[in-house]
Amino acid sequence: MQVIPTALPEVLVIEPRVFGDARGFFMESFNAREFARATGLQGVEFVQDNHSRSARGVLRGMHYQIRQPQGKLVRVARGAVFDVAVDMRRGSPAFGRWAGVELSEDNHRQLWVPPGFAHGFVVLSETADFLYKTTDYYAPAHERAVRWNDPALGIDWPLAAHGIAAPLLSAKDAAAPLLAAAEHFD
Repeated sequence: MQVIPTALPEVLVIEPRVFGDARGFFMESFNAREFARATGLQGVEFVQDNHSRSARGVLRGMHYQIRQPQGKLVRVARGAVFDVAVDMRRGSPAFGRWAGVELSEDNHRQLWVPPGFAHGFVVLSETADFLYKTTDYYAPAHERAVRWNDPALGIDWPLAAHGIAAPLLSAKDAAAPLLAAAEHFD
């Protein structure tokens, strides 16, 4: 497993070892010992696995839980997405900054999104199966969002480069507040 830092040092790209031949491939998508060794993150325990399937142009995000914050280990089993994490910790020197990476079935990359960060992605392929592990349970009462296209964040979504005129959003994501009005971590 190789770990690659992003523009936000706590957000990590993880490249698992992939063994392929004419039959296909094998990879270990998660191993707690190896994850701790490679990332230096001790005591990370996942309590929930999620799987979503979305069509091209669907943008899900930017979501976080203000209480019961979730760390997420995310990956794509089929298709491709542009995945983004935003630092929502007011006391952080990186508050409001983002890091993004393409995750796909071909590159097998994963992204570690620590607690205290908002998370979202846009689907670049016809469909994408998105899988993620979380360090705390989903808590709808504590779910928050920040606007995906807030100029204060300046996220460089690769929409035009992938022929996406406008992303498909849920009503909740379309109505998400701007960073200035969003609830933050202290």
